[in-house]
Amino acid sequence: MAFCSLLRRFALPRWSAQRPLSHCLHWQQRRALPAQRCETPVLRRICAIVAIASMLGGFGAYASAQAGAIEVRSAQLEADRNGWALDAHFYFTLNEHLAEAVNKGIPLYFTTGFTLTRARWYWFDERAVSVERSVRLAYQPLTRQYRISSGGLHFGLPTLTEALAVIQRLSGWHVIDRRAVHPGARYTASVRMILDTALMPKPFQINAINDRDWKLVSDWKSFDFKPSAFN
Repeated sequence: MAFCSLLRRFALPRWSAQRPLSHCLHWQQRRALPAQRCETPVLRRICAIVAIASMLGGFGAYASAQAGAIEVRSAQLEADRNGWALDAHFYFTLNEHLAEAVNKGIPLYFTTGFTLTRARWYWFDERAVSVERSVRLAYQPLTRQYRISSGGLHFGLPTLTEALAVIQRLSGWHVIDRRAVHPGARYTASVRMILDTALMPKPFQINAINDRDWKLVSDWKSFDFKPSAFN
């Protein structure tokens, strides 16, 4: 209501020597009262407009934050020959600036991080596993394909939608060796994905630092994990 008080100071008439003394005293009493509300219809209307604008601004900021988020829809660990592998499903969309950058030949890097920790009452949590995996997405104008590279794997897809669908699905990524955990112990597994601007060419790294359009990240999704003994 401080805004209403400020408007009141300028909107309400000032008393002068030509006004009756009773009016002056009445005006002084009104000014002495604390500003609890907008008294006049004009001030009430202005206050309502300001309140609505504030709410819309808050909703806009929330929508903007959501637009730059990666959603971790599912994550689970499955036993493999040497330990456990991660299967995860992410979802995100590229804003027009990122899509334009890809189509102009600028590569994008998506890094998935995985950690496995065990709580200890007497000391800091034990970090049993901490690994990352990056996928490179780049458009090849000669072949008109979106090329995906990860480790020694390379292949192309005809559309950006198909390429993103592959990046959003993670299957069979070996993350835990059986020797890194204690059978029967309780662990917390956490996974997330980010648009890794640190892997981009240096000129684009500088631009991405202060450009919100280049911010694409998920929260850490955590779940319990209790390894069983291998036969």
